[in-house]
Amino acid sequence: MKLLNFLLLIISFLVFQGCTVKQIKIADVKKYPQNPSFYIKNLKQNSIDTKKLSQSYIKKYFSPWDLEKTSYSKKEAMWGNIYYKRKVYLENYRKIEQNWFKKLITNANYEEYNKVKLKAITTKNIDFRVLPTNSAIFYNPKKAGEGFPFDYNQNSRVKINTPVFVSHFSKDKAWALVQSHYVLGWVRVDSLFFVDDEDIKNFKKYPLEVIVKEGYQTFNINTTENLKVGTFFPKIDDKYLLATNSGIKKVKIKENTIEAFPLKFSANNINKLLQEFIGEPYGWGGLNNHRDCSSFTQDFFTPFAIYLNRNSKAQTKGYKYIDIYKMSNKKKKEFIVNNAIPFLTLIYLRGHIMLYIGDINKEPLAMHNMWGIRTWDTLFSRGRNIVGKTVITTLEPGIELRNVDKKSTILSKIRGIVILEK
Repeated sequence: MKLLNFLLLIISFLVFQGCTVKQIKIADVKKYPQNPSFYIKNLKQNSIDTKKLSQSYIKKYFSPWDLEKTSYSKKEAMWGNIYYKRKVYLENYRKIEQNWFKKLITNANYEEYNKVKLKAITTKNIDFRVLPTNSAIFYNPKKAGEGFPFDYNQNSRVKINTPVFVSHFSKDKAWALVQSHYVLGWVRVDSLFFVDDEDIKNFKKYPLEVIVKEGYQTFNINTTENLKVGTFFPKIDDKYLLATNSGIKKVKIKENTIEAFPLKFSANNINKLLQEFIGEPYGWGGLNNHRDCSSFTQDFFTPFAIYLNRNSKAQTKGYKYIDIYKMSNKKKKEFIVNNAIPFLTLIYLRGHIMLYIGDINKEPLAMHNMWGIRTWDTLFSRGRNIVGKTVITTLEPGIELRNVDKKSTILSKIRGIVILEK
């Protein structure tokens, strides 16, 4: 009886801690300055030739306009149909019925895959959806790490003025399946302007400039957009080309928010860009026009013409990847401090990626956009201590929390590092 009472006491304590600890600020964000400028001193001399890199970057950016068909097979394009056989939920927390999926898959019109073959450009920051609907698809919303914000119908967020290739339209003509230079997905047709050869020629012939400071810009009474770092605009005289639903227009852009592409990889430019990201709310797949871990790293390096793919696993490709998964936690730290290059190294674990920014007293630090830290709410159920923004932390954020899952820290799951300096 005493043992039973003791176990009940422990469980009650953990439940209480699980409810309260989720609101506690982790120690790392108190101990380590959250201003990126503090860490710029860690920047080392580098050999990054951004002008040379920009040639390859621009080619990739415009690559959808060079396609004759999408670079994905029909099977790859239809991968989202797997949710038809899974237990998933809508945003109202109701289980999705199979009839809902059947109608959606029919409307997707995959028998027309790669038959339209049009070229277009995005006229707003736009969500690329897995299936042609704005509805969210969640796993069990009652479980930690499922439900909001993890909408599995969200493929990515693509910026205004991005060239795309159109595979085909949905049967109701409201959606188009399109490919940008890094993602394939369904977009609303009213977020596209369809270009011809003359439009493409004009858009390509002017030098590109890139947004370096975020915020809303109003171009005319009908066109306002919250421009994100990494958004490109061709410059013509003192104006810029902007894709709108009524055509490609010449517009003004606020001074100090845009610069010639590419930027020099310098301390001043690194600090200037990182200031735009620190503290940004977490946005799974770009939801609500915010970033997740890999869109943060992708957008940070874009102005420097260092090309990264969209998701964390894909960002380990094309550069020097070093596997450190089998090392002990202590050895991982030592290896990172001794071998990683501050601001030019990514730290990778399954489902997450971070920017290494140097060390303090041999403690490696990273800047990353993270959702939360795994915890135990009870002896039998997991929880999350929500961070939900871009922060600067050690590789074991939240390790001090009483109910943290110490066997599932970021450090323990790190698989490798990616050196971006070739």
